Amino acid sequence: MPRSLRVTHKGSPIIGITTHSRNEAGELCLPGAYVDAVQMAGGSPILLPPNQPNQILEILDGLIFTGGGDINPVLYKGEAHPTIYAVDPDRDEFELALAKLALTTQIPILGICRGMQVLNVATGGDLVPHVPELYGDTIAHRLDHPRRPTQHDVQVFPKSRLAQILGTETLTIVTWHHQAVRTFSTCWQLAAQASDGLVEALEHQQHPWAIALQWHPEMSAQDPAHLKLFQALVEAARA
Repeated sequence: MPRSLRVTHKGSPIIGITTHSRNEAGELCLPGAYVDAVQMAGGSPILLPPNQPNQILEILDGLIFTGGGDINPVLYKGEAHPTIYAVDPDRDEFELALAKLALTTQIPILGICRGMQVLNVATGGDLVPHVPELYGDTIAHRLDHPRRPTQHDVQVFPKSRLAQILGTETLTIVTWHHQAVRTFSTCWQLAAQASDGLVEALEHQQHPWAIALQWHPEMSAQDPAHLKLFQALVEAARA
């Protein structure tokens, strides 16, 4: 919606952060690192469980789509795969609707891991169901048995907005995923890749500030380079 029609806030910008749906105990869960990163960057975080997208956007200055389980492959005309896990229909429906709506506004958007995949599917893209089957095991994009994060380097495209924010073209990232972007629409442009060719970052070409990352910058927010991402989001939201 036009900025003039949105509620304005005094103080630090309000950054909405999507969460998981309720678990069996009725609890809404989200790793605290997302909240910590927004606060370190000067924003005021609020958690967004599945709800009504249009009402939520009225109170936000910025938006983060977070990591989590896999998106139902039916939603991007994909195929079932034995490694797909933690599919959450309520979350899928909410976040895809929220992404489509947010991309028609000027609200700054950051997609992280699953959040990148949500933004891609919302704009007509599709996903790799299980990364090792397409990209091999030259680079581990997560550790298995049990599932845990790991690290590797990415190459950031020198003329991208992401490179301007980070101040570097090579970055060591924390990664924790088994799915990834396969194809993306022309509204996005590639901003970073892993050495095996996997898409690590996209930037929207029409939206004033929409960046999608396959890695987890909130898990490296003590690193000044990664904190810059959240600071840039908060500053865009403040503007």
